[in-house]
Amino acid sequence: MERHFDEELNELRKAILKMGGLVRQAITKSIEALQNRDKVQAQNIINDDNNIDEMELVIDEKCIDLIARYQPMAKDLRFVATGMKLNAELERIADLAVDIAQRVLELTDKPLLKPLIDIPKLSDVAQNMVREAIDSFIKKDAVLANKVIISDNEADNLRNNICTELINDYMAKDIGTATRAVPLLLIARHLERICDHATNIAEDIIYMVEGKTVKHHHDK
Repeated sequence: MERHFDEELNELRKAILKMGGLVRQAITKSIEALQNRDKVQAQNIINDDNNIDEMELVIDEKCIDLIARYQPMAKDLRFVATGMKLNAELERIADLAVDIAQRVLELTDKPLLKPLIDIPKLSDVAQNMVREAIDSFIKKDAVLANKVIISDNEADNLRNNICTELINDYMAKDIGTATRAVPLLLIARHLERICDHATNIAEDIIYMVEGKTVKHHHDK
């Protein structure tokens, strides 16, 4: 029975890795669509979100089934429960990639307001945080999870820089730029929220590995 449980835990790991790959791909493609002003790619991201939603349901049912049939204890229970939380966070991240794609659709028919510099940087930070958060779950690595949490400060700073520039250098000087600036502001916000979800995952990983709660007091 224990061997079957271990095999099913491994299947759960693989499913979460697959979902994480699709989610990271959605983030990448959403920013590529923005950079290339690619309406078709943006729409594809929106359409493909159904696949991630379905995968979330399958993983959720798998976790519930594992708990019901094997009644795992201690670290195994924390692993499965954390898998459920991670699964939900990944689905929310995918929704934010869709939000970015929707903002791209608002921009594709308008002249680009400014060269894109900090938004791609923020996207890279977000993707790295998501990747490392998933890796920390698979490897049960609290040190890597803590690295993710620390990276959130960089994401916040980039988001703040983007907002300050768009508001002070563009919208405050010419309100007519708002139709092009506001979608970029929202994209920065969506990316920052992705980083927040990656941080949530990392916090759960630390609890899973060490039994230590770090939510709301990272400095400790």
